[in-house]
Amino acid sequence: MSESIERIKCLIIGSGPAGYTAAIYAARADLKPVLYTGMEPGGQLTTTTEVDNFPGYPEGIDGPTMMVQLQQQAERFGTQVRIGMVTEVELSDKVGGIHKVTVDNTTKLEAETIIISTGATAKYLGLPSEQRLRGGGVSACAVCDGFFYKNQEVAIVGAGDTAAEEATYLANLCSKVTMLVRKDYMRASKAMQHRVNNTKNLEVHYNTEVDEVLGDQVVEGIRMVNNQTGEKKEIEVTGLFIAIGHKPNTEIFKGQLDMDETGYLITKGKSTKTNKPGVFASGDVQDSEYRQAVTAAGTGCMAALDAERYLATIETEEE
Repeated sequence: MSESIERIKCLIIGSGPAGYTAAIYAARADLKPVLYTGMEPGGQLTTTTEVDNFPGYPEGIDGPTMMVQLQQQAERFGTQVRIGMVTEVELSDKVGGIHKVTVDNTTKLEAETIIISTGATAKYLGLPSEQRLRGGGVSACAVCDGFFYKNQEVAIVGAGDTAAEEATYLANLCSKVTMLVRKDYMRASKAMQHRVNNTKNLEVHYNTEVDEVLGDQVVEGIRMVNNQTGEKKEIEVTGLFIAIGHKPNTEIFKGQLDMDETGYLITKGKSTKTNKPGVFASGDVQDSEYRQAVTAAGTGCMAALDAERYLATIETEEE
C-alpha cells in the first residue's frame, strides 16, 4: 500500500512570500518542491491593495499581482503548486525519517522534508462594516500601510505593546491618531505607555470600542461607543488600524512541534529548524516580531537552504 503513496522530497505548506521564496530556492536546488497553497493562496498579501515597501518595485505593486508573480517565478524553476490544505501531519522524530501528511482530509503523502509557511492570521473585530472596508482603509498593519495616511487623521484599536508601538509609529506620519482601548487600562509595558502618553497628537479613549466603521467604498470615519456609559460619538478618520493580535496558523502541529504560549513555532538559533528533523518553519508562522513580506521571504530562503543541507547530510551518511 505504501508504494501507492506519493513521496515528496520537499513539501512546502503555505503560499505567502515565505512559501514561494522557499519554493524558488528549493526548485533551483533540484529538491523538486511541491507547494500546497492552503485556504488563502498568496497569504495575507492578497488582501493588501498596495505594496510599496518590498524591494524591487519602484512604482509599488498591488499584493495579489505580486503573489501571482512569485508563484510564476517558483513554477518557472519547476515547483508544483497545488490547490489544497494540509489537514493532518504525523512528523517523524528520526533523522532521515519520513513525515506523513494528509491533504484535504483524504490525500495521503510522504515527505522527506517539510517547510511550514502557513503564516499568521490577523485578528479583527468582526464587524460587517470593518470586513467590507478591508483594503479600503481598514488595515491590520500600520508599518505596511501607514505611509498612505500621511498628514491624515486615523484611529487604531488595541492595548498591548504592538498597538502602542504602531500608534506612535502612525503619530509620526499622521496629523492625529485616536487610540481606542477596550478596558480602563493598557496592557502595554510601562515604557510603551509613557511613549503613548508623551505623544502630543495621540489621543487615547479608554473603555471605548468601535461600534461602526463609516464609509461606502473607503473609510470616512468611525462611530465609537463607551462600553460603560453607552455613549456614542462619531469622528472623521480616513484609516482604521486593528492591532489586537495575530493567531499563527499552527493548529495541526500542536503536540508535535515546539511553540510559544501564543502558538508561534519555535526555531533553533538563527536557523529555521524546528524540534523535528527535516521540518523547517519560515515566515509569520515563526515570526511574531517583524511580520513583513520581505522578512518572510528571507526566512523562506533560509528554510530552503536548511532543507537542502539536511538532505545532503543524510545522503552523505547513507553513502
